[in-house]
Amino acid sequence: MYRTAAKRLLGAGFTASRLLRLPKPRPTTIIPYSYCTSSMESPIGNQSVNPNQSDPTAAREEGHRRDESRKPRAEFEEEQARVLAASLRHVPRLGWTEEAMIAGSRDVGVSPSIVGSFSRKEAALVEYFMDECLQLLIDRVDSGLDLQNLIPSERVSKLVRIRLEMQIPYMSKWPQALSIQAHPVNVPTSFKQRAMLVDEIWHTVGDGASDLDWYVKRTVLGGVYSTTEIYMLTDDSPEYRDTWAFLDDRVKDAFDLKKSIQEAKYFAQDIGAGVGKSFQGLMNGVMQTMSTRGGRSSAF
Repeated sequence: MYRTAAKRLLGAGFTASRLLRLPKPRPTTIIPYSYCTSSMESPIGNQSVNPNQSDPTAAREEGHRRDESRKPRAEFEEEQARVLAASLRHVPRLGWTEEAMIAGSRDVGVSPSIVGSFSRKEAALVEYFMDECLQLLIDRVDSGLDLQNLIPSERVSKLVRIRLEMQIPYMSKWPQALSIQAHPVNVPTSFKQRAMLVDEIWHTVGDGASDLDWYVKRTVLGGVYSTTEIYMLTDDSPEYRDTWAFLDDRVKDAFDLKKSIQEAKYFAQDIGAGVGKSFQGLMNGVMQTMSTRGGRSSAF
């Protein structure tokens, strides 16, 4: 189970979310169900019905949607999850697209009309992948990932590397995923997913910060994660060796107590934690920050 999960939140565009461990946590209620920030939307979605529809194909799809609408919600959401999981194997070839989702639905024997139940189709696929990666990271930690003999900065580097390695099979299509995440409609969920990832990493490392330090550390690590993620896109070194060296340097900089908190705030502002900008805008911001500040990140 997600350790950061508190309770389901109902909101526009998605049905559930996990909460961050804020400096002063309140009692939480754990709901025994699959926690995710991605959309598991209603069978009908935003589709409108035209009673005069005469197109046989459209009529068949509408019939499928009516059948789906009669399924229990839990069963339908499970079916959506199976489609999204199967769609991931098509992403390297088809990208983060509706076509990949249709191919995935056919793989699991579900009518392709189910794709219409996702109002933000491609975003739902990216968000599902992000949730799955976070769960895999948590599972690795819970299964006994050896971090005891590492200093905190090495623990952070190792956890970030494990998470980024999960994107390697999709690297050729990852710029498209970043573009989808940066779309204004998708930014709230994208921000939450990255914030929860950073929070989980700090929790695993054993961070006990409170008040302003809590926010500064998570914002800065979000920037370190994002710059490394972008650096990885242009890295052609064997097994991404240059990326991991880049990551180690950025994390070491972040733990260098000789740097000032003000520098951390500047860097966090420049990077914006990798969310809320267009992909090109984020790239420009990262490169400008790295050139003006010598590639250094922040201080704790």
